[in-house]
Amino acid sequence: MQIRVQCGCGESSCPEWAVVELQGVVQPQASFAGDIRGLHIGRLCASPSPSSASKVGYTFTVGYHELAGTKVTLKKPLLVLRKKKVSGGAGDEEPPSAEVELEVIGIIRHKILFKERPKALISKPQSKEKKAVLPAAN
Repeated sequence: MQIRVQCGCGESSCPEWAVVELQGVVQPQASFAGDIRGLHIGRLCASPSPSSASKVGYTFTVGYHELAGTKVTLKKPLLVLRKKKVSGGAGDEEPPSAEVELEVIGIIRHKILFKERPKALISKPQSKEKKAVLPAAN
């Protein structure tokens, strides 16, 4: 079987993707029983590294946990592919054969690596401001 790989966006203009690598498991709440696509997991932010101005550090906040990570270049880039079925066969004599074509939709050259344990974020509950009640003037 021959599988053709096709890139319609051109080599230099393919969208750049990244892999987020975590240590451990990210589990949704027990009440969630659906598809994880589109599920809000946390907030990923890029920030300058305190040790080097040229390096960029990343923070990933999930619930009350914050992870610190770095951007790592992969030794070999990866392709992000979308599978397409291309119908083949001509006329009524041959049954149509389903050929597979892979379309390149992105290239992964970097990963964001979170290899240390998360830091617990402890926040104070917001205090309610008490407004002073002034006696009404007659």
